[in-house]
Amino acid sequence: MTTPPRRKSGRYDVSELVEAQFEPSSRRRVLKNLLGIKRKREMDRVEAREQLRALHELIEIYGKNHRFTAGDICRIHKVWLGTIYPWAGKYRQVNLAKEDFVFAAANQIPRLMEELEKGPLREFTPCRFDQIEKIAKSLAVVHTELVLIHPFRDGNGRVARLLATLMALQGGLPPLDFSGLKGRKRKEYFTAVRMGLDRDYRAMEAIFNDVILKTLRKRKA
Repeated sequence: MTTPPRRKSGRYDVSELVEAQFEPSSRRRVLKNLLGIKRKREMDRVEAREQLRALHELIEIYGKNHRFTAGDICRIHKVWLGTIYPWAGKYRQVNLAKEDFVFAAANQIPRLMEELEKGPLREFTPCRFDQIEKIAKSLAVVHTELVLIHPFRDGNGRVARLLATLMALQGGLPPLDFSGLKGRKRKEYFTAVRMGLDRDYRAMEAIFNDVILKTLRKRKA
């Protein structure tokens, strides 16, 4: 992977390309968008609203027997953010790093997404397993590998969660509740992602097992 670029955006270090531009007067907190939104809080609300809409739409698109592909992941991103960003659904052209962690180089993304499709996506989707542990393992592997690739300019973690929810639905589970991934749990999540560099998915499996069980408990309450 390449050395992180010098220019910083707060959340990520990025190369100075079109998709790295920010809205004027946004203090480099809001990426240039089709809606002209300049306030981060407003953008957070719009993205969250569109994510919920996208989930309902995607549930109608992808059924229990669907085997997901790299193209489907691009489509998920496009369905969610297509009305907000012109680069929605397209692989990023900038290199990204978060703190001291460097994601896959932009020029490697097509190859890595093809490997994701031929490997974990082919192995674990459709995600029709009859045990929670097997579903958790499937979600952990696909989720970790997708986050490590980080194929899009922004929204990668949320796209990975949308995909995990669609896979969980294939396994007969309700939509997953990720609200507990904050504070200490959020730090554990990032540690689990890093462990994926060595193909060690045990920590992420534990996280997804916990998410599934909490989702089911809330469902019964």
